[in-house]
Amino acid sequence: MTDHECRRVRVIDSHTGGEPTRLVVNGGPDLGTGSLAERLQCFRSNHDGFRSAVVNEPRGSDVVVGALLCEPVTPGCAAGVIFFNNVGFLGMCGHGTIGLIATLAYMQRIGPGEHKIETPVGPVSAFLHESGEVTVNNVASYRSSANVAVDVPGYGKVHGDVAWGGNWFFLVREHEMELTVRNIEGLTAFTWAIRQALEKSGVRGAAGEEIDHVELYGPSQLPGVDSKNFVLCPGKAYDRSPCGTGTSAKLACLYADGKIREDQTWKQESIIGSIFEGRVKVRDGNVYPSIRGSAFVNSEAELILDPRDPLCMGIRP
Repeated sequence: MTDHECRRVRVIDSHTGGEPTRLVVNGGPDLGTGSLAERLQCFRSNHDGFRSAVVNEPRGSDVVVGALLCEPVTPGCAAGVIFFNNVGFLGMCGHGTIGLIATLAYMQRIGPGEHKIETPVGPVSAFLHESGEVTVNNVASYRSSANVAVDVPGYGKVHGDVAWGGNWFFLVREHEMELTVRNIEGLTAFTWAIRQALEKSGVRGAAGEEIDHVELYGPSQLPGVDSKNFVLCPGKAYDRSPCGTGTSAKLACLYADGKIREDQTWKQESIIGSIFEGRVKVRDGNVYPSIRGSAFVNSEAELILDPRDPLCMGIRP
């Protein structure tokens, strides 16, 4: 086979608080010129093999979040993006948006200041600070159900809040799990059992959506940090970062309970010790979280998709 018969895909990798983002900057599928929501549907229906090829083994891993750089439709947006992972697609990704902004700066496409990014769930704005840190102003977030009880086989009854922060979350405060890296296997087993129990019990989002993220939280041991979490993502990998959409969902719950006020800084530690700073603003009764964190570009690569390779489109879970 000659070289030109292989498909080549240019990617730039970054990590945000330890959570990787792989941005496809060239060689992605043609999704047309519709809205980001329409292009996401086209991606899901017609190019799922490309998703798998980029993020799944042997080129990727369960923890890699992919991001397809798209031309925006909404005037004034610096870029459009569709996020995806090892099992499907994401409406929004907080750590991924921080990684996207850091990568666009690395590519010299943007400089410090505010930039709008179009996503399938609506435009979000992000501010690139002179320090290189990024603040993402997320979509409106809210709690749809509080203190929901679910019977989890092997663990008993578990209570949590159902909340939206760009993805759907079940947030659990009362648990007996040790939030440490050495307990990753136990945390994963517990949260996966919760997710399966949620589905079996029919506990879903406000409009019947699947709750595909489970978050445990508790006190942080770091001075000045308010909370520590463990977040299980849809493909059963845990989030190395404090999770942007998960922190947004948590902030919405805290505000609803009167535990934080508008513009108060609230710090969230991840299971590996990285930190996001969160705040909320309230407009027309809606809670809009902002998440501040850092991302670092750590690789540029050209993926080679060779049709002779039986695993060309990835190992699917």
